[in-house]
Amino acid sequence: MGGSQFEQQEHPYGNAVATLISEFGKLPGIGRKSAERLANYVLNASATEADALAGAILQVKERVRRCGICFNLTEDEVCRICRDARREQHIVCVVEQPGDVVALESSGAWGGLYHVLGGKIAPLEGVGPEDLTIHQLVHRIRKQGITEVVMATNPTLEGDGTALFITNLVQNDNVNVTRLARGIASGSVLEFANREMLADALKGRQQF
Repeated sequence: MGGSQFEQQEHPYGNAVATLISEFGKLPGIGRKSAERLANYVLNASATEADALAGAILQVKERVRRCGICFNLTEDEVCRICRDARREQHIVCVVEQPGDVVALESSGAWGGLYHVLGGKIAPLEGVGPEDLTIHQLVHRIRKQGITEVVMATNPTLEGDGTALFITNLVQNDNVNVTRLARGIASGSVLEFANREMLADALKGRQQF
């Protein structure tokens, strides 16, 4: 999670409120006005409501972990998708973040498994292949009889570069590497594409 978009400032209500506003400002897409509105919501909430919000945050941090197989988010050692024997066990869709799994699942067009990289290769941001779950993906391909890998990284320079890097790693393995059809505009993010667009992209996937 990124740093605050603004420095903590003095607040007429005191340092506690100023700190709360500063913390809300660290959330993605939240500017100062939005952070102040969220802080005011907490101030006006009952003690029970505030405790429920704080408890939900703590519960998520305590319970949610990475799946031991695909690295999606789950409360169990292995996520429900990996445990589902009805899914195609030899086809894996590779995505950057857990939010991409949610988006693709909402399309209803994918019946295989997933692998969450945890990001993309971005040298300018200090993110290399060793910072992602690429090694674990290659292990799955070679040890679990994976026959097709669908590269569903975001259609950005870094996303395409990550897909190409992985493709080169497994080019000598007996696996078919495909990518989503380019119905998704270049530079867009899977998480925010609509379900029809994602369904078409999955069904029309092409050889990488």
